[in-house]
Amino acid sequence: MATEMHPDVSEILFSEEDIQGIVRRMGAQISADYADKNPLVVAVLRGAVVFTADLMRAITCPMAIDFMAVSSYGEGFKSSGVVRIVKDLDTKIEGRDVIIVEDILDSGLTLSYLVRLLESRNPASVEVAAFLVKDVADNTPAITPRYVGAHVPDEFIVGYGLDFAERYRNLPYIGILRPEVYKKK
Repeated sequence: MATEMHPDVSEILFSEEDIQGIVRRMGAQISADYADKNPLVVAVLRGAVVFTADLMRAITCPMAIDFMAVSSYGEGFKSSGVVRIVKDLDTKIEGRDVIIVEDILDSGLTLSYLVRLLESRNPASVEVAAFLVKDVADNTPAITPRYVGAHVPDEFIVGYGLDFAERYRNLPYIGILRPEVYKKK
């Protein structure tokens, strides 16, 4: 059964089935790489919570989970460049293998800051699993994730946890938000 497209979405990039395939592939890669380890999966709230829930079910090796919330956007649709830790980890990561799970990577500045912060806590390793990487012209992200789900165009992407002003997170697909929706704010 086809999912009906939300009127604020101009195009569906990845269907529910596409997303499931991407998650299974990423889970298999992580499972193989950490087969003899017990990584700590760190979900970056709020956007990555949907992806993280699916990804952890696709990972077959032992693992643990924790959450961080960071903010660099405020109410806008462009990053302010100032990173705030809104919720820190509850788990000590010294000596642990850490996998930061992110919903979408564009400039990578916030994620780069987060990686440096966690590396300062002496983990065994820190890797990044990004569900989406935005292909931004004339901009190489500040960080290269080890695990990448898919690439998306330099558009405002919503659905599957990704939002605009806390809306659209519950869409079961990844889509492009119509510019007239976010430019009127």
